[in-house]
This record gives sequence, structure tokens and C-alpha cells, in this order.
Amino acid sequence: MPSTLSPSTVAPMAPLAIRASTATSAVGAGRDALAAALRESRSGLRRNDFGRDPLDCWIGRVDGLEDVVLPESLQPWDSRNHRLAWLALGQDGLRTAIDDVVERFGADRVAVVVGTSTSSIGSTEDAYASLEDGAFPDTHARQLVHTPHSIGEFVQLATGLRGPCITVATACSSSAKVFAQAARLIAAGLADAALVGGVDTLCGSVLFGFNSLQLVASEPCRPFDADRTGLSLGEAGGFALIERAQPGDRGLQLRGYGESSDAHHMSSPHPEGLGARLAMRDALARAGIDAADVGYLNLHGTATPANDSIEAAAVASLFPDTLHASSTKGWTGHTLGAAGIVESVIALIALERGELPGTLNSATPDPACGPQIRFAPQRSDIRYAMNNSFGFGGNNCSLVFGLA
Repeated sequence: MPSTLSPSTVAPMAPLAIRASTATSAVGAGRDALAAALRESRSGLRRNDFGRDPLDCWIGRVDGLEDVVLPESLQPWDSRNHRLAWLALGQDGLRTAIDDVVERFGADRVAVVVGTSTSSIGSTEDAYASLEDGAFPDTHARQLVHTPHSIGEFVQLATGLRGPCITVATACSSSAKVFAQAARLIAAGLADAALVGGVDTLCGSVLFGFNSLQLVASEPCRPFDADRTGLSLGEAGGFALIERAQPGDRGLQLRGYGESSDAHHMSSPHPEGLGARLAMRDALARAGIDAADVGYLNLHGTATPANDSIEAAAVASLFPDTLHASSTKGWTGHTLGAAGIVESVIALIALERGELPGTLNSATPDPACGPQIRFAPQRSDIRYAMNNSFGFGGNNCSLVFGLA
């Protein structure tokens, strides 16, 4: 068993109200499509049909991105990543909620904090593939697209918000850490509300890069299954609008966050899950709750042999056997920098609807994993839900959500 952690020294945080949230992934656009796919055990994964020479694997591809047309004012930003961001921004009444906070606080007081892993690097790949005498052709010579911060700038321009604008790029924890970053901006008085989210799209660098690490499965991923062989990659975009909770507020809230960086290895987690345990411990402490109070935990659960067993051991060291914990990457694939926001929305759906997902495609429990890991879905009214997002380099973030 991992060594015992010392008690957390972080203080409980003031809750933040979640006024709107949405996610678009391989299972469809918006929360209802996501909730229906989870309920029906309907995966969005399919055989890879992306790119000029598709890798033999399964992916979570968002249909219709090729047909999305950005407004004329945003055409200079056109890329697969920004099309997905635009599509996601139009779901679940998000724009109406943005208009409301702008009316109350002013556009200058609403921050934009967006996570991504690769940003619009797919467009950069296309540009290099189209070199003319060693230079980008005019159609690809768009410096504003070929930067890691392009997604943050695009979302700010697309929404008209004018508060602090930050792009978080910490691999697979990116769009979980946006909640923590926004919470600090609001607590510091630098913003009254924040649009947080994440967007990542499929590209060759991701598919072949992960394959070079021998982490990509040739079949649909099977998180926590004894016979799992690796991950399935996907793309997604999602957002949430948060602000200070007011007395008498009812509804969804961000109650706590925990962050850590174990810096054990560039692409492997700490063997005892130290960083993961620290992040979960501090998230619980900021929420002011005990581990036994959590009704659902959405695991990072990538379906790689090492990551799943280490995360499961970290969970077992903190939580009772009664916890319902699962990975939902069998529905969406691993959406990298968008995983945090998509899986946070799944945790919010579990809170609202009492529908706790199982672990799709998995059938044979790994004896190394504890009883918290559930393959079958469950119906249960819960008050707190949690999400884990762990990135390369041991960059970890855990979030606690609650019902007021």
C-alpha cells in the first residue's frame, strides 16, 4: 500500500455557482446527447478514418466539423480546433448565460480560461505538408493560428468577453485546471465570473505520438479491464460558466479543487500515485468534505496498464469500498486537453440526474484494482461528485462538484 499522506493544509473555499455547462464529443453535441449515450451504453468510438494514412486504431471523432463555417469575422482563425470550439459554444444555452453575466458584471469582468493539449497544431501540420519553396503558402501563413494560445484568443473573440484571458496547456489535466485557475482569479478580485473550458482535436502529432509510446490500443479501449492494452484517442470541446455563489443559490457548484505535480517522469505516473493522492486529498479539503461523502468519481482511467492500476491504488488508499468510480473514455475516447471539461460535465450530469456511469467495454475486473472501480452503471441520488484529470509529467488535478 502507498505510504500515508499527511493531512491537507488547505482551507475550504467559497463555493462557485455553475450557471451553465456543455460538452460536445464523439457521442454528439451538448449535454443531452452525452447523457443519452451514457444511459444507453452507446459508444462514440469508431475505426480510425482520420488523416491521410490512418493509424490502425479506434478514435472518438466529432462528426460534421468539416462542414462548420465560422462567421466572416472569424474566418482568419479557421481550423479544426476553432470549428469545434465554435460548435461547442452554441450548445445548451451557453451564449444566453454569457449574455446574462455580461449584463450583470460587464464584459471586462468575465475571464476566459481555456485548456488544450495541442491547440490548433493540426493546421500547423497541414501548413508544413504544403510548404512552397520552404515557406507556408498564403492560405496557411496565419501566425494567430499557429500558437498554443490561439484557442484562448479565439474563444475570447468569439464571445466578446474582455476579462483576463488564459490558455492552460498542461497535457491531459488542462481543462480541469481551468476551474482552479478561474477560482483563484475570482477569489483575487480580478474577475467576477469566468468562462472555463477546453478544446482539443485529432491530429497526426497526437495519434502517431501516442502510438510511438506504445500506448494506443488496436481495439476500443477497456479501462481497468484485466486485459486492457491501451487508450483510444478522441476529440472534444466543452465549457462551463462560473461565478461566486450567492446566499440561497440552488443548483450545481464547484466546491473544491486540488492540484499537484509529482515530476516523477515525463510520461509515466508516480509508481505509488503520490501526485494523484495529493490532488484528491486537497480537493476534498477545499470542499470541506470527507472522502465518504463523494457519491461518484469520474476516473482519469485511460486504459493503459500502468496508469489505471496506479490510479486505482490511489483511489483505494483514500476512499471507502462504497464509492462508485468509473472511467468514461470508452464513450468519448481520451480527449486529452478537453478530457477535464468533458468528464466534469459527466460528473455534473451524475449529480443532476442520479445516473452514475459504468465503464464501457470493460468486462474482466483487474484484481489489482479495488472495489471502488465499477463496470456497471447505477442509479443513485448523490450530493457530491468528483473528477480526476492527470497529465504527462505528473501534472494532476482533481475537482469536487456539489449540489447546493
